[in-house]
Amino acid sequence: MKIIAENRKALHDYFIEEKYTAGIVLVGSEVKSIRAGKINLKDSFGIIKGGEVFLVGTNISTYEKTTNLAPDPMRTRKLLLNRSEIDKLDRKVKIKGYSLVPLNVFFEGSLVKVTLALVRGKQNFDKKNTIKEQDIKRETERELKNIK
Repeated sequence: MKIIAENRKALHDYFIEEKYTAGIVLVGSEVKSIRAGKINLKDSFGIIKGGEVFLVGTNISTYEKTTNLAPDPMRTRKLLLNRSEIDKLDRKVKIKGYSLVPLNVFFEGSLVKVTLALVRGKQNFDKKNTIKEQDIKRETERELKNIK
């Protein structure tokens, strides 16, 4: 598993409830562009429409050696999940405060996969508490390192 892109802002802005691995439907030039690392997950999210899951707002830059038939970099892309997973996500997303956010994109063999997370938004005080906990953890690790 080789991670190509991560959405670090999602870890800061959301509580992660569940994670799912999904395939993503791409055209050939998009796969080449992803191999070159030209993908941006910032401001992207998942939606469920008609019993299918789609990834919206992901920017996959146009591959420079593509002919004039290049796909739109910001187009909506279909995600491949099992029916039971889609139904479960659909029930959870209808609850207020839950949404779908991609955490990372990676290669599994020759296939491009996305880690999709069911998330709940953090309030400002939650973000401050998270930062405080990380600082405390970092300080204790430093102290333990100095003791040894």
